[in-house]
Amino acid sequence: MVYLFWGALAFLAYTLFGYPLLLWFLARFHKREHRRAPIWPTVSLIVAAHNEARIIAGKVRNCLQLEYPEGRREIIVASDGSSDGTAEIVRGFARDGVRLVELQERRGKHYAQMVARDAASGEILVFSDAGVRLAPDALVRIVSNFADPQVGCVSSEDVLVAGDKGAEAEGSYVQLDALLRRWESRVGSVVSVSGSFFAARREVCGVWHPEQSSDFFVPLHTVAQGFRVVVDSECHGQYGHTASDKAELWRKVRTIAHGLDVFFKHLELLNPVRYGFFSLQLLSHKLFRWLMPFAALVLVASSVFLWTSGQLYQLCLVGQAVLYGLGTLGLVIRPLQEFKLVKMAAFFLMGNVGTLMAWLSYCAGEKFITWQPTQRD
Repeated sequence: MVYLFWGALAFLAYTLFGYPLLLWFLARFHKREHRRAPIWPTVSLIVAAHNEARIIAGKVRNCLQLEYPEGRREIIVASDGSSDGTAEIVRGFARDGVRLVELQERRGKHYAQMVARDAASGEILVFSDAGVRLAPDALVRIVSNFADPQVGCVSSEDVLVAGDKGAEAEGSYVQLDALLRRWESRVGSVVSVSGSFFAARREVCGVWHPEQSSDFFVPLHTVAQGFRVVVDSECHGQYGHTASDKAELWRKVRTIAHGLDVFFKHLELLNPVRYGFFSLQLLSHKLFRWLMPFAALVLVASSVFLWTSGQLYQLCLVGQAVLYGLGTLGLVIRPLQEFKLVKMAAFFLMGNVGTLMAWLSYCAGEKFITWQPTQRD
């Protein structure tokens, strides 16, 4: 039990603190810059949508307002079997040059992106979610990173727009994840990109997996082809916070189940001889994070068995009980989430529960091919 306790504790400490500290150190003393400059390749901006009639007009107008030379940009909306009038709304923008790719049968977000990719003519493919708003210069900024011939894929940074305390925990997670990706970018390549807004050279999108998450497999393909994946910290995709804890839970389950599918189908990238430090990044940022709930369970169980072995084990068990107790109270009694500590504990607990559910879904063969866009405020 002692070995299990310290092994689980060491694993959690490395995943939560050790890996970020390693990245911080390398980013500080071994920074790899990349070149940015105004360039004007042809660009295809792709938006996949399913039953987004409530917001799709606003998204299209936002895309039309993006700064880019006339004739060098096209906007494609792929309607994935929408039944609420999404396609009809998009057709109303045909006079503005907006193209509609309509799938009569619902096949899923990534399948819709693939069909739009096949219809696109741009040298750079830019993907954005319907619920994300972009600054007028966002397209110019993200494309400028491709002035460096080593860059094959570029991620924006997510910005959570919310005015209440209910979004604090999600916002903190978004900020921490953005910081981690920023350090990964400075060291070499980002492991995954923001699915809300990212861009890639057409050649790295040549092989497409319509049942997998493009914001994960496109970066992996990019690295496999010898390009870098970088983050542009000045390029933001803005969206509202998740409307409910339940919606956030299922978003995590779906996202992680997709991630597990991509990870286990790209195990060749774990070869450090060929891919160097990126292999450790892939393990640490993805697989180790997804294994955290199992390590946490081992830590709880071993702490219980070691209760009589010393105060250290007792304090550790009490600390875990407080953490999970506050998290449970926050999820059961929603008003308690007004307190930041309770909200953070609830978000942490829900994240671990969601991860366990994702493992169960993945092992059961559930792929979440069709998706219901996350409802956000």
